[in-house]
Amino acid sequence: MTNEGADDVVGATSREFASGQKVFGRYTLIKILGRGGMGIVWLARDEELEREVALKFLPDVIIHDRAVLNELKRETRRSLELTHKNIVRIYDFVHDERSACISMEYIDGETLSNLRAEKEQKVFEPDEISPWTSQLCDALDYAHNHAKIIHRDLKPANLMVNQRGDLKISDFGIARSLGDSMSKLTLEQGRSGTLVYMSPQQLNGERGAHLDDIYSFGATLYDLLTSKPPFYSGNVDRQIHERVAPPMTERRKELDIDPALVPQVWEDVVAACLAKEPARRPQSTAEIAQRLQLASPQVKPLTTVSAKGPKRVLALALASLCLLALGGWYFGIFKPAHAKIGALAGVSAAIPEKSIAVLPLENLSDEKENAYFADGIQDELLSNLAKIKNLKVISRTSVMQYKSGITRNLREIARQLGVGNVVEGSVRRAGNRVRVSVQLIDAQTDRHIWGQNYDRTLADSITLQDELATEIAAALGATLSPQEKARVEAKPTNDTAAYDAYLRGRALAAGSPYDKSTVERTIQSYQEAVKLDPNFVLAWAYLSCAQSLSYWQGHDPSPARLAAAKDALDRALALDPNLPETHLALGYYRYYGQRDFTGGLAEFQQAEQGLPNNVDVIGAIGLIQRRLGHWEEAIGGFRRVVELDPRDINAYLGLAATCSCVRRFPEALATVDRALAWEPTNELALGLKAFVFWATGDLQAVEPLLANPGTEPRVPGGATSPVRGVQALFQRRYAAAREILSSAVAAKTKRGEPSYDGKLDLGLSQQRAGDVAAARATYQSAVQDIQRELEKVAPGSHVDAGLHAALGRAYAGLGEAAPAIAEGQKAMAMRPTSKDPFEGPAHEENMANIYALLGDADHAIPILKRLLQIPYGGAITPPLLRLDPVWDQIRNDPRFQELAAEKKP
Repeated sequence: MTNEGADDVVGATSREFASGQKVFGRYTLIKILGRGGMGIVWLARDEELEREVALKFLPDVIIHDRAVLNELKRETRRSLELTHKNIVRIYDFVHDERSACISMEYIDGETLSNLRAEKEQKVFEPDEISPWTSQLCDALDYAHNHAKIIHRDLKPANLMVNQRGDLKISDFGIARSLGDSMSKLTLEQGRSGTLVYMSPQQLNGERGAHLDDIYSFGATLYDLLTSKPPFYSGNVDRQIHERVAPPMTERRKELDIDPALVPQVWEDVVAACLAKEPARRPQSTAEIAQRLQLASPQVKPLTTVSAKGPKRVLALALASLCLLALGGWYFGIFKPAHAKIGALAGVSAAIPEKSIAVLPLENLSDEKENAYFADGIQDELLSNLAKIKNLKVISRTSVMQYKSGITRNLREIARQLGVGNVVEGSVRRAGNRVRVSVQLIDAQTDRHIWGQNYDRTLADSITLQDELATEIAAALGATLSPQEKARVEAKPTNDTAAYDAYLRGRALAAGSPYDKSTVERTIQSYQEAVKLDPNFVLAWAYLSCAQSLSYWQGHDPSPARLAAAKDALDRALALDPNLPETHLALGYYRYYGQRDFTGGLAEFQQAEQGLPNNVDVIGAIGLIQRRLGHWEEAIGGFRRVVELDPRDINAYLGLAATCSCVRRFPEALATVDRALAWEPTNELALGLKAFVFWATGDLQAVEPLLANPGTEPRVPGGATSPVRGVQALFQRRYAAAREILSSAVAAKTKRGEPSYDGKLDLGLSQQRAGDVAAARATYQSAVQDIQRELEKVAPGSHVDAGLHAALGRAYAGLGEAAPAIAEGQKAMAMRPTSKDPFEGPAHEENMANIYALLGDADHAIPILKRLLQIPYGGAITPPLLRLDPVWDQIRNDPRFQELAAEKKP
């Protein structure tokens, strides 16, 4: 909480306070957080409840007015009902004969007005504030419709962002009484400040309504996007009577802000909010969110994964989430750090001084097959730097986008990655000799901070990365703790051949985790390393990680593969049970091998203590938090990963997909667009974007995604059905759907890949088109395919739940109720929601699918009613109920129509 106002007479209080002073018998004052027109705010410790709070001391003019004081008490009691995660909690109203204050939640963060002021052009861009706008809409919708409370003082200074990057609305529930009591004095002091965000009705003294907050919402967005409120001359009469504020693009041009263009949908929504007549404004913040989600600026995207899921749209949504859940945080290993407020929420935060990107080292070896050695040196250097807590280190995935051997614009690269410094250099290997040249450069000034050439034997090169990391950290002024120094300087092995094989494995591990041959070659490299040096603990740990991945990904879901992962893990534990990488391997074994999410989380958190800037660890924690239903923690973790891996498409899509779990579709859309800015034609990113549009009921918005004939947006997760096939199905263009889906199934069959998921969609399109015979043949073929797949996996394997779910769908398509219900229930029993809040509800939704295909509304509707109220992977929405033909056989049931008619996605 920071100083947002001037020291005026309104804010004066006659009582003096000091740090360490105890007030009202329970609060110990710590420091002043801010001063403003509504009083002084102190950070204090509530000794009774043993927590830090913010105390807002009120001006004397209020303390001496008994009627106002009583009104504030009533408002405080009402505001106790506000328990939304994006609203600052009010705890109590306390006073004595000399002073009064409101005790509230302490937010360690900044206001949006301060964050905006810190930016170079004093403005945000729409994609930067889109996540906050989504949170603001949700919080106001909750306050208006559930708590029945209006704010009446909404402005950037009352919107805070905490250290996790989450928006918090302050002064909710007390602004009305404070504002009423202060309005006369405020007007006498210049009729400015907070008034420029108020509606004409408020300025005229009319009774407050939620549409006043809608006006202030628009004025706030206008301010954040242009640096000034809509009417910023200080002339209140002009504000009341002038009909239309200048368009934001026009205002930005006047103020020489580049780029000036604001997307038209943002212009339209803000202008609608600022309508003088309340009836012409959006009637709810839910409506604002719905309109703005179509306006997110085009930004960039992802990879692929083999997900064998229950149903089509479920397969799209769930598999897009499984993009990470099924191994997207591969054992590269990636590296994140503790993020700042702005970066977490997509804001261009100040670049930390101790931040660095290690660019790919140029391979100057005559034998070009030694390229893996240069990559391995870079990767090990990154790994060691990531062990240093007070360095921000960009992950390998992002830096590998900037290839060596070409001219590189270091300043632009640093800007894109959000760092102040870069390392570049070269590696030459000839026989038993290695020469490494590196230089550390201040990218902002192009100043060479430090540089060195190293000539080593191959044996001596094993510790070279440790030496490099220590030198670079010292050059940046980063202090290493004794524990960090010991970890960085630890020699992994004395065997040069083993180290060479290990580096080869690390280089391979940077490839696709979805390619079976790549994973197998990674495993073989690590196996060679431990064969040459049985005491090579790092190689054992990463070998276990790779074995667990192979099992989880379905490359080899056999008990033998899981046993191999356990054997490598046991060897690592025996050699060094305290090594962070050993904890990482144990975490993956518990997560991937045993589905022990709580145990896996504990191990990942232990690994994080020794690998504080490791993206793989932070991403794994986010994945498990999601499996445990800890949605906010998962989103916070994925935001950290995005900051430290800003060019990894998976990072953006993991965050976007998780936002979809909790139905934060505007934020999900903005995040996908940030990915698409890097890779505009990424098929899976476009597929996830299509799902967001479907989930919000906008088929028309999907059409531009299908316009490029060279790009085929795909259902994430390796599902057969392309987006254009699902789109045709939703549009009830069954002939087109059949043609598209038939081609997709044929293509996958030709490649020897399972295509049962596409056959389920194809059968549905044939069924709805009235071709019963063709539909039956397709469903029967799907049953045979799934049964063959089940024969390949061991009972209890993590992949078989999805197979049983799909088999239930196929039987339901055939009208065979008993086996359909049995298979669906078997899948639910394998993945109960109580143990997996991420995937479990998706199998419940599949069960509702089965009942709907069988025409059993009595069993389907109660499931849907519950699912609409909870977050999960591929969460159903009312628009999806309206669009998806899978529900057609229960569509006329009034209970279903009531669920499908709900307006909120």
